[in-house]
Amino acid sequence: MTIDALILVAALFVILGGSLLFTNALEHLGERIGLSQGVVGSVFAAVGTALPETAVPIVAVLTGRGEAGHEIGVGAILGAPLMLSTLAFFLLGAMALLRRGVRASVDPEPTGLRRDLRFFLLAFVLAVIALYVPPGLHWTRAAIGFGLVALYGVYLWRTLRASRSLVAAGHGTEADKPLAAARLGLPSGIVTTVLQLLVGLALIVAGARGFVVGITGLSEGFGLSPLFLALAIVPFATELPEKMNSLVWIARRRDTLAVGNVTGALVFQSTLLPALGVLLTPWQPRFDVRLAMGITLIAGAWLLLLTRAKRIPALALVLNGAAYAVYFVILLAHG
Repeated sequence: MTIDALILVAALFVILGGSLLFTNALEHLGERIGLSQGVVGSVFAAVGTALPETAVPIVAVLTGRGEAGHEIGVGAILGAPLMLSTLAFFLLGAMALLRRGVRASVDPEPTGLRRDLRFFLLAFVLAVIALYVPPGLHWTRAAIGFGLVALYGVYLWRTLRASRSLVAAGHGTEADKPLAAARLGLPSGIVTTVLQLLVGLALIVAGARGFVVGITGLSEGFGLSPLFLALAIVPFATELPEKMNSLVWIARRRDTLAVGNVTGALVFQSTLLPALGVLLTPWQPRFDVRLAMGITLIAGAWLLLLTRAKRIPALALVLNGAAYAVYFVILLAHG
């Protein structure tokens, strides 16, 4: 195993450790504030589990080595929504089929699910439009980038505003596990919770820097595109392991938390991170970029269509996994 591969493995463990601390603290903070399962899933858990993908492109774009840094950043920005809208939903459906049988359905709270998917699709369409804005039109690109940031602010406001009625309707939430810092003998208060948040964030940023170094080294050693490696490796290594939370929630029939963890991350990853790409990278319509964004939009539109029924058949989510496979077949065939 090369030194770059070892750096990747070490960085992965650091990122995941930091994410676990951060997510655990967020859940306890949500419980103290008295928010709904939808808010905890779509905002708290989603943001916590999306932080590895957030840190990687930020570090890659701001500290990466020129074009390679930009390619890793763009790959990480697009890879996470692609994987979340396809493979992550396939895994949720597969777990439901395994635990509930062939006629199983996935039944999250519907209003929050539709809200998440609509915000995601709107944001991603804006990101696609930005691909075709000439680099010289700085103000137009800036307007789209800051518009994406504002869109996430509106999403947070809408989600938090809906929380009170959902809690009153019995959709309140509780943390599954004790605060990690409390196991060290620290008091499980607000100060300790915030301290654990900061420690988790520091670990994530440090691990992300190691991840960028490892990916850059491997791409140079094997002669592969950093963009391809970032699209293929970063989501698998960071986002997918964290979505194990959703699989556990599906197994426990807590579908609102499970699905919200994925769709909330989709909104987060389709607003703030593409804004970074639009503002700080060339953000050009290369074939692999257009393919990733096209498959992501198709998968998202399919999910929104499924919400028109009272229940989402678990078998229908298998098609999302097929979309992910089609993406890589086309990409490899194109060379």
